[in-house]
Amino acid sequence: MGRAGLDVVECLFADWRAFRAGELDRPGLRARLDPVARELQGVLERGRSCADTKAATFCANVLALYPALWLFTAIEGVEPTNNHAERILRLGVLWRKNAFGCHSVAGCRYVERMLTVVQTLRLQRRPVLDYLYRAIVAHRAGLPAPQLLGQAAD
Repeated sequence: MGRAGLDVVECLFADWRAFRAGELDRPGLRARLDPVARELQGVLERGRSCADTKAATFCANVLALYPALWLFTAIEGVEPTNNHAERILRLGVLWRKNAFGCHSVAGCRYVERMLTVVQTLRLQRRPVLDYLYRAIVAHRAGLPAPQLLGQAAD
């Protein structure tokens, strides 16, 4: 079952690379991956009733979300991996590892907010320190914080 799943994944990423290289358009990608999707579904359905309970549970869990696995074939901007999300979360993971986490509710709330602000600004290619400076000045003046979303870099 594992080998069959890996074979499907190899085909999937070969076709995805061809799509990213411009060798396939989106309808072509879907046409190439429809049989792959059916094959994987069959593997998972067979695996759902296998003797190994962990493997059977895994297969059942994947089948419960099965349509979501293939959204990348239909929707522009959706990737077949979670690499982008992992890269975004990496800053927080590294901070937690180096700082040994939070020791209070208020500290955890501060870190949540700061990491959100930093990542949001980085994704918009806006300077973090400039935003934080303007936010502190606004706070001291009793004004609302500057916009976090939708502004162009200064």
